[in-house]
Order: sequence, then structure tokens, then C-alpha cells
Amino acid sequence: MPVLLLLLFILVPIAEIWTIIQVGQFIGILPTIALLIADSLLGAWLLRQQGRSAWRRLRTALAEGRVPARETADGALIILGGTLLLTPGFLTDILGVLLLVPPTRALIRRFVAPRLVMTGASAAGGPAAWTVRGAAWGAQRATRTYDAEGTAIDADARELPRQDGPR
Repeated sequence: MPVLLLLLFILVPIAEIWTIIQVGQFIGILPTIALLIADSLLGAWLLRQQGRSAWRRLRTALAEGRVPARETADGALIILGGTLLLTPGFLTDILGVLLLVPPTRALIRRFVAPRLVMTGASAAGGPAAWTVRGAAWGAQRATRTYDAEGTAIDADARELPRQDGPR
């Protein structure tokens, strides 16, 4: 995983710079800069609109007593899309817009959701883990226990054979 992140941090900027240069050679430097500014403004508008909508849906789900799984996933994808739009470049802007538009976000959520596991505190006050099964989320009790300070105690108990005599 660290190697993949390193490659992304190296390859994505190189691809973005190459794309900006190619677009600049095709349409000119000033139109390219104007296009980058325009798509950032469009992205900021989309981020604001979709972020507010996701926040409303999250509050509604919580008020109804439902686990806000879809709403949480949408919120995370919207934040990721907004972050990509803040990154200068056409490739990241395209991906960012795809994450902000509801139909494509639903497709991406359907692909990503089965691979996610969230942990947190359950409404009953104890630790819980939510796992994804297909497009539906279900709650399960976590296997961790917590001490009075909230520190996770994550251990497997086993008995050691008794030894006679002092140690």
C-alpha cells in the first residue's frame, strides 16, 4: 500500500502536468488557465450544493433512527471529490466532478461499499463495527473490549501450562 501511494504521488502530478501542457499547446496558455479556473469554480459550486444535500440526508437518517450508511459514504465521496477539484489539473478535476454528480457517485459507491468496514460507538453505548454486505449495511458487535479510559483492549486469552517450582 505505501508503494502504491508513493507511485500515485509521483505519477498523478506528472500526468497532470503533461495534460496541462498538451491542452495549452492545443488551445493556448490563456484559455488553458481560464479553463482550469472555470472548472475549479464549477467544482466549488457543485461541492457546496452536493455537500449541503448530503448533510440534510445525513441529519434526516439520524432523526429517523437509521444507520446513515449511504449518507456517510456519500459525504466521504463528496469530500474526496472536492479535494480532487482543489488539486490543479484536468484529470483530477474530471474524477472530482464524477464524485460530486449523484448518478456517478452512486455507481462508485456501489463499487466501493463492499470493500469498506467502519467501526465506531453504537447507539447502545458500546463498541460496534459496521460491515458492508453488497449495497446494504448491517451492524455487528465488535470483538474489542474497552477499559474505563476508553482504551481498546485487543488480545486473545490463552492458558499457559502450570510449572511447578519457583521461576
